[in-house]
Amino acid sequence: MANIKRDSIKRKNGPRRALTLALMAVGMLICGAVQAVTVDSVRLHRAPDHTRIVFDLPQPVEHSIDKLANPDRIVVDLPDTELDFDMATLDISDSPITGIRVGQHPGMTRVVFDLSEAVRPRTNLLKPVAPHDWRLVVDLFDSTPEPVKTVDKPEVDSGEPRDMIVAVDPGHGGEDPGASGPGGLREKDVVLQIAKKVKARIDAQPGMKAVLVRDGDYYVPLAERRRIARQDNHADVFISIHADAFTDPRAHGASVFALSNRGATSARARYLAEMANESDKVAGVYEEEKDDSNLLSVLADMRMSGSMAHSLYLGRQILGEMGQITRLHGGRDTVEQAAFVVLKEPEMVSVLVETGFISNKEEARNLRSSAHQDKLARSIVAGVERYFRTHPAPGSWFAAQRSHNDGQYRIQPGDTLSGIARRHQVSEQALRSVNNIQDDRIIVGQTLVIPQS
Repeated sequence: MANIKRDSIKRKNGPRRALTLALMAVGMLICGAVQAVTVDSVRLHRAPDHTRIVFDLPQPVEHSIDKLANPDRIVVDLPDTELDFDMATLDISDSPITGIRVGQHPGMTRVVFDLSEAVRPRTNLLKPVAPHDWRLVVDLFDSTPEPVKTVDKPEVDSGEPRDMIVAVDPGHGGEDPGASGPGGLREKDVVLQIAKKVKARIDAQPGMKAVLVRDGDYYVPLAERRRIARQDNHADVFISIHADAFTDPRAHGASVFALSNRGATSARARYLAEMANESDKVAGVYEEEKDDSNLLSVLADMRMSGSMAHSLYLGRQILGEMGQITRLHGGRDTVEQAAFVVLKEPEMVSVLVETGFISNKEEARNLRSSAHQDKLARSIVAGVERYFRTHPAPGSWFAAQRSHNDGQYRIQPGDTLSGIARRHQVSEQALRSVNNIQDDRIIVGQTLVIPQS
């Protein structure tokens, strides 16, 4: 009788249990649909040796990647993810990607990158770091990367005067936009525009040649920037160009920084160095540079070689020129110092130039102006030239000019009497008097006598 009762209970509970299981399954499906991650922003950056695709995420996602051949393609699977972005809007023109296909499958999105040649893929899920949330980064490294653009190392005994090499480093780039200003103005764009103008002016000057650390919208790790400048291009001078923001939007004025051997010279210098040193983390560099454990030896090497003193002197020359066309933060001779990682190269004279505060409305408006960018570029180059004329490297064009034309100067395009006087640290009145100049008219190619300062 007891067995009959148990069988009866089972028959009654059977349909109920089946219904419960069905409802649970439906609930799981609903929950799965609710939990699906929506990707509504994707970016693509092309660097000299790889292509970076970035999926912006509200939360971390699982993913898998496959490399397929015949034809070459990369397949990225994103479970429980919906792609609400038109991949056709990405600019793939300079990359090995020939097309992008997206398939929306139940519980998964598949993205296929068709390729013109095989690549080496790598992915990284990046944790949130301002200004970004979670990011899935897909890097496609070229099988035949473009050769690194370098300047030949000058031959010491060639007999010909060599050019002085200036490495111009536009800060930030790619996944690291830098600071932001009104109207969506981005630091990485502004400083690249200024850097290109600086390079053009340097290349037009006799005795100087410039190299850009980056020439497009991609990121270069901080340690790599120094390597490109010194090891690849044998730079005499390294200039990193920035246009940062500050916590106080009223902060204004251009400034120049050198590496510090005794901590930051001000709270602002410390803050700006911290922001600049976070660039690798913001950009998603896989292997971050080790901390400043070797900073003391770097600083010792710089003091022994004199590059620290030379960096401070160069900074003062640039400030003196910039003060003619824009407001300065601090004083004309005040080169601030802090532990900027990008300046830690003992064999280079290195400075970081803040062209203005992008967080200040007035300065942001100036930084957006091509005419103001031209003025900034001209002042930076004039400061560098002043430094080269007073500190010419042995065997350089500037050293040859100094020995062959001691006390003379040949007028170059864009020169002014006031600028020539500042460059040679003499008064404009003395320059006019010794050359019998009655007005402001000077002629390109004319040779001026430089009076004793």
